Parts: sequence; structure tokens; C-alpha cells
Amino acid sequence: MDNVLVSCEQADEFKVGNHVLHSRLILGTGKYDSFEEMRQAIEASGTACVTIAVRRERLHDSSGRNILDYLEADRLLLLPNTAGCYDAETAVRCARMGREILRGLENPGANWVKLEVLGDSRTLLPDPIETVKATELLVNDGFQVLCYTSDDPIIARRLKNAGATAVMPAGSPIGSGLGILNQNSLQIILEDLKNDDPDYPVIVDAGVGTASDVAIAMELGFDGVLLNTAVARAKNPIKMAEAMKLGVKAGRLARLGGRINKAKYASASSPDVGVITSRNPK
Repeated sequence: MDNVLVSCEQADEFKVGNHVLHSRLILGTGKYDSFEEMRQAIEASGTACVTIAVRRERLHDSSGRNILDYLEADRLLLLPNTAGCYDAETAVRCARMGREILRGLENPGANWVKLEVLGDSRTLLPDPIETVKATELLVNDGFQVLCYTSDDPIIARRLKNAGATAVMPAGSPIGSGLGILNQNSLQIILEDLKNDDPDYPVIVDAGVGTASDVAIAMELGFDGVLLNTAVARAKNPIKMAEAMKLGVKAGRLARLGGRINKAKYASASSPDVGVITSRNPK
């Protein structure tokens, strides 16, 4: 695999805090059938950044193997996450644990964290109050915080004001595969957070099911997409990972290309000036 920190087929880089990512796709590392399959999917995706859950029991599989042995820490930027935390105190403790682990690996991801503070174990929706509280605590502790949140524009604004390095609203509930459900709210979030800072990173996190969902997110104007289940639980994770890579690229190019306006009536693709036609004979 090429050194994805400096080279990637998707050469449309973007900045998150003090990290420059050379792929707009961020991939999770959970739910794969094996570490070997995970590693192949990461390679196929072209990602430059992967998330890892840093609670101690999640670093090892049933055979006791350590996930970090299957991640090329010298080639990938590792993003610790606080998955499974339900209050600010636990999330902060988990983030600090991740920082120490990555410091030991000398990985540049040690100074940032993907923050998840959940409010319900069935829906896995975030707890907005605890998420804002944890964000403030972590920012004061020197972290660059990437916040998982709902598609609520008010909470998104509060997280940015609390010092979040990036805000990451869900396209739909975690692992649901429902895709981008509420485009209107997501567009409001984009407009609001980027109004005074067009480069402020806003990333879709969770809910996508296939490459077309990723393309839609990018066409809406998001800077990137973070996903896990859609690849890890696909019938063929390796092929789906590559599809997600292409979906990000297609959606980003479409955004930059600028779609045509929608119209009520048809418009001929070939001009008829100078052409004899029987249309409207009178």
C-alpha cells in the first residue's frame, strides 16, 4: 500500500485541525469478521485516516490479538474514538487513554479524538448536553475534538462555539444504512457552520449504507464522510470499500462541477437554430 499520509488517488486534500487528510473518506475499524479483512478493506478504500475505539476490551479480538498490530501506524493517521461512552466524564477518560496509546506509537493522531457521548443504547443517538460538556473539557485539555452529533443545527452550532475542531452530524442512526435522511437540516448545518469560515470541516458521520449515500453527502457540500458498518458488514467489504472511495470522489467532483438547476420542463440538448422543424407550425 502506498504511503497514504502523503499520497492517495484522491488528491483532493482537506485540513482538520492541524492534520491534512489526502482522502475525504475516514473509515472505522470495528465489526469486521477478522483483522485481516479490515486491513484489506482499509487498503481498498484509499483512506488516510481510520478510527479506533480505545476502551481496553476493544483493542483485542477473541484470540487476544491487538488491532494495532494490523494497522500501519506509520502510514495511517489514527483517530481514537470514545465509542460506547454515555457521559462526559467517561468520554474524557477514554480520550486521554487514547492519547497515551498513540503517544506510545508516535502516531500524529495522539492530539485529537472523535467524540461520541451517547444518550440511548437502542437508538445510539448522542446526548447533546453531555457532548457539549465533554467537548469543552477536552478542548481545555489540549485536544482537537471531532464531534459526533445529530442533525440538529442548534447543537451543531453550540459544539463549534465550544471549540470543536470539526462537527460531524449523522446522516441517519449509527449502523442503520438508511442513508442521508434529512438533507434540509444538514444543509442548514453546513450553511451555518461555514458562514463565517468556509474551510471549517463538517463531516457526515454514520448512517450511510452504500456508495450513492456517500456521493449525496459530498454533493451537498460536506468535506468528508466517516463510516464503518456499511463496509464492515457488506457482503464483500473489500469491494464495498473501493465503491465508497469512488463514491466520495464522484460526489466531490460533482459538487465542484456544479449541477444544473432543476427545471419543470425539458430542455433540448441540441440547438435547433437554423433547423427546419414542424414544431408549432402556425
